[in-house]
Amino acid sequence: MDWTKLFFSPDGRIGRQAYWIGWLVLIGANTLLFWVPFRSLVTVYCWICVCSKRFHDMGRSGWLSAIPVSLSIVMPIGAVIAVAGAAVASSISGASDETIVAAVLSAVAGSALLLLGALVIGIGFLIWQGVALGEPGPNRYGPPPPTSL
Repeated sequence: MDWTKLFFSPDGRIGRQAYWIGWLVLIGANTLLFWVPFRSLVTVYCWICVCSKRFHDMGRSGWLSAIPVSLSIVMPIGAVIAVAGAAVASSISGASDETIVAAVLSAVAGSALLLLGALVIGIGFLIWQGVALGEPGPNRYGPPPPTSL
């Protein structure tokens, strides 16, 4: 297996086995390097490359990998903005302390639901990519991946 091509090139196709190996390696790398600043810039690109190649094997556009990636970036930012916005808006309006707490708690609950939805969508994509069969024979993204690594 060409590890450089697996993680740093969005071109071509990979099978289910290579997808799961790449997924496990990236989970391990993220776990070990969680404290390193800007590591997410590199690992997000690697995730996109692995997922794009898997979508290519299924005969689909690699741009589909942007859906779970963008949700994992946008939803947490939106959750923080929603909670902060509820607190600021309530305090500016001169609301009572109880009203401010209620606004913040409702924003937290709404944010939790959004994050849960993003998690469910991400898990759905993970399972779909990991179990779906690839197209037999060559497709517009290249020849089929080798059956063994």
